[in-house]
Amino acid sequence: MSKKVARANEWFRQLIEGELGYELENIILEDLKIVKAHEGFIRCSYLVPVKLADKDGNWEVGSIASIIDNVGAVAIYSFSGHIKASVDFTISFFSTSKVQEEVEIEAKVAGEKGQLTSVVSGNKVFLQNR
Repeated sequence: MSKKVARANEWFRQLIEGELGYELENIILEDLKIVKAHEGFIRCSYLVPVKLADKDGNWEVGSIASIIDNVGAVAIYSFSGHIKASVDFTISFFSTSKVQEEVEIEAKVAGEKGQLTSVVSGNKVFLQNR
């Protein structure tokens, strides 16, 4: 594992465990697990907790956006060696995820031009625990 990937993973571990970041971020990222990581790429698994459900029992869209943004930040960190701010963030929702579904979130650096880095991120349900 490269030094950049190791530093990115350590930063993300600290964020997940509440040693860094904001309380809301820590609550949302709690129990997120890194499955695979290499330079410019990260894949995580996550069991959607009850506390992040909307009134219909679906995974709340704001917490989805927060997780995708943070996972994308780790992909960039592992690629460039530092954290960058999101300047354009677009999400398309094709379906819902329910509480207690296990989802996979991944991000991959798609390109870099000057100081801008493009990341493609997404999530999908891969195991339903109903």
